[in-house]
Amino acid sequence: MWRDQLAALPDCRVADFRFLDSLTAMAESVLAAAPQRFAVAGHSMGGRVALEILRLAPERVERLALLDTGVHPVQPGEAEKRQVLVELAKRKGMEALGRQWLPPMVHPDRHGEAELMEPLYAMIHRMTPEIYAGQITALLTRRDAAPLLPNIACPTLVATGRQDSWSPVEQHRRIAAAIPGATLTLFEDSGHMSTVERPEAVTAALREWLL
Repeated sequence: MWRDQLAALPDCRVADFRFLDSLTAMAESVLAAAPQRFAVAGHSMGGRVALEILRLAPERVERLALLDTGVHPVQPGEAEKRQVLVELAKRKGMEALGRQWLPPMVHPDRHGEAELMEPLYAMIHRMTPEIYAGQITALLTRRDAAPLLPNIACPTLVATGRQDSWSPVEQHRRIAAAIPGATLTLFEDSGHMSTVERPEAVTAALREWLL
């Protein structure tokens, strides 16, 4: 997901959450490996991990970027919908999960672009049903992160794809409005997978955020 940004911003590192099943454990793993002060950017579930890092150690976070994410607690019916996908992965494997889960995450005009879609499918296929189930457990045991927002004191970027139907624009407008001084950026012609759908725009936004 961060391939293009890593190539353009070589000092950045990507955390590995594959074998963790709570946002707190994920946040603690980042804090254990990170410098004393650092900037943190999170995409989708990673945005929720970034907020958990901020909750645990606000004094260590120099800058915060939240991409294609949310802050709300578990919604009615969410657990049931997510469990359907977990069961699909367990019954039919990660390829079947990818076919059902991935297309709605990408701008509908780009489903036929092999250069975009094939690496995303390959990323899913490299994972296992157990890894996926652990991440769903983390999401379904998450805190309501909204109360954190008014107390965020570091420079904050809030960004999303204009056509992100999973984490829509209005959701990000509310997040940005709740964080003092936050910058809201929209990536045009992009769905939920903004870092790979519009890598140049995401990298440019992150460069400006890091200045």
